[in-house]
Amino acid sequence: MSDATIELANGNLRITRTGPRGRLGMIELNRPRQLNALTGAMIDGLAEVVAAWRADTSVEQIVIFGAGERGLCAGGDVAELRAGIVADGHTGGAERVLGSEYRLDATWGELPQPVVAVMEGHTLGGGVGLSGHASIRVVTERSRVGMPETAIGFSPDVGGSYLLARMPGRLGEHAGVTGTRLNAADAIATGFADWFIPSDRIPQLLARLANEPAAEVVADLAEDPGESQLLAEREWIDEVYSAATLQEVVARLQEHAPEHPVAAEALAAITAASPLAAAATLELVRRNRDAADLRAAIDLEFRVGARLIAGHDFSEGVRAMLVDKDRQPKWQPASLDAVTEQQVATLFAEADAPRMDWSLGPLGLRDSGE
Repeated sequence: MSDATIELANGNLRITRTGPRGRLGMIELNRPRQLNALTGAMIDGLAEVVAAWRADTSVEQIVIFGAGERGLCAGGDVAELRAGIVADGHTGGAERVLGSEYRLDATWGELPQPVVAVMEGHTLGGGVGLSGHASIRVVTERSRVGMPETAIGFSPDVGGSYLLARMPGRLGEHAGVTGTRLNAADAIATGFADWFIPSDRIPQLLARLANEPAAEVVADLAEDPGESQLLAEREWIDEVYSAATLQEVVARLQEHAPEHPVAAEALAAITAASPLAAAATLELVRRNRDAADLRAAIDLEFRVGARLIAGHDFSEGVRAMLVDKDRQPKWQPASLDAVTEQQVATLFAEADAPRMDWSLGPLGLRDSGE
């Protein structure tokens, strides 16, 4: 089969079948000026493609990558999500978008074909959802991988808390509440990625996947990523984040900051973040250590996230960081000391909780086609 490319979501997705009999399915996110941030239309387009390829035995392997050199995907288009909430006056539409995205994210690890995710550049939030659950996860020297949601009044989602909860020791709590960006060595050492391939070899990777088995190509092109700097900080991080509450974590960070630059950076990040979202994130990562599987972890993420987007801090955080860009969010509560245990518990409460609907498929339709 000769290469056949179609464009979806107003050209923001490029879908190509290439190689003998179209054996390789290629997905290119094509919003490079926006760091390939995911819109609702892109999520729907991806869901259609993945559903079709899942049932197509002629598609033997899949690769997902981003246009440009700046990133696979910097996350979901939360400005679009916020605009929908403001226009609708409620979060029903936003919850539907998140539900569609989360169902898509869970699917990556369930596909029968090997999926190669090229986590080049910024791979954040929703970008982790598209890549972190794939079977073959590739990072480069330009990779910056993380879940920075607390900076906009939200909590890790797309299964990110499931990955955070499985990092060694307490590194997941640290990375979650601070939005730490992992480099290639950090990502591999902590379970967010599998292989390091220099960026100048990525074109070769994409070309060879059309004709060769994914696992063999990746192993042939991969190099040693070097030592993880984050893993080297684990001893004091484990001690700090063993504290019962985020307030106590901050107190311990203040003690370590004079001797550990990473502690000082963490303190600054937590101070700037939404206090409620940061406290919720600490609890979310801890609870999802016991999650039975990825879908169970996403269930809890959805419950907490749906309540956060209905509150003040999400809209305010997106406004300050991405819309008006004054970077001066006015959080409510304004400080970590003002966050109560009851406020955090309410986000997790099962009573009247928003719930994921796993029976829905692409475009929000029932799997039966209803």
